[in-house]
Amino acid sequence: MVGKIKAVKHYLRRETLPTPWCPGCGNGTVLKCVCDAFDYLNLKKENTVVVSGIGCSGRSAGLFDLDSAHTAHGRAIPFAEGIKMANSDLNVVVLSGDGDLLGIGGNHMMHASRRNTNITAICFSNEIYGMTGGQASPSTSLGTKTITTPEGCLDRPIDAQAIVRAHGGFFARSTVYHFKHLKASIIDALKFDGFSFVEAKTQCITNNGRRLGFKNSAEMLNHFKEVYKINDRPASLRRDEIGVINCD
Repeated sequence: MVGKIKAVKHYLRRETLPTPWCPGCGNGTVLKCVCDAFDYLNLKKENTVVVSGIGCSGRSAGLFDLDSAHTAHGRAIPFAEGIKMANSDLNVVVLSGDGDLLGIGGNHMMHASRRNTNITAICFSNEIYGMTGGQASPSTSLGTKTITTPEGCLDRPIDAQAIVRAHGGFFARSTVYHFKHLKASIIDALKFDGFSFVEAKTQCITNNGRRLGFKNSAEMLNHFKEVYKINDRPASLRRDEIGVINCD
């Protein structure tokens, strides 16, 4: 057990634990994968910066025992780009949600990809605005009932993969059920020299899952197991596939 929690103890402020997230939330799993990836690559705390935006996952920045910034809604990526521009030797990592990165922050994500800024963005994608009660987000699937789409979402979910592939760079998708795959995807993203984006599919049982008919978080994890199939190093990923794409 000591070995398993070593990375968390090293990179996180232990007085902030347990995390502020709801029981059954998958954000903690993504956070653990990030810490494990940092540990695997032996990233130094004094040379690593974490930036987050607004939302449930935006709380991540304050949990780290290293330089971090909790920025305005949708502004995590340009803030991270400014840090990288000021000191190119830093490892700069963005941790935020699909509403923050792909909604109000979508324009910044597109241009960071176009500029191929050497930062890594890890998107906690739970297909909902969880902190504000369960509104439809940019990644909400067609037909999904939320408090803002009671008859089912009519808008197609955003394709983050297409944005990154349009400009080169690195894209990966994984889920919190596929823990080892998610960790490996984050490691590959951190090693990439240029803009890298990891779409981490995670669950919100409190403000999404129960409305969809799931009884608990375990059922949502089993859903990830059943729906998503690994297809590493493909030319592109279908919506039901997880894998890694180096778009250069």
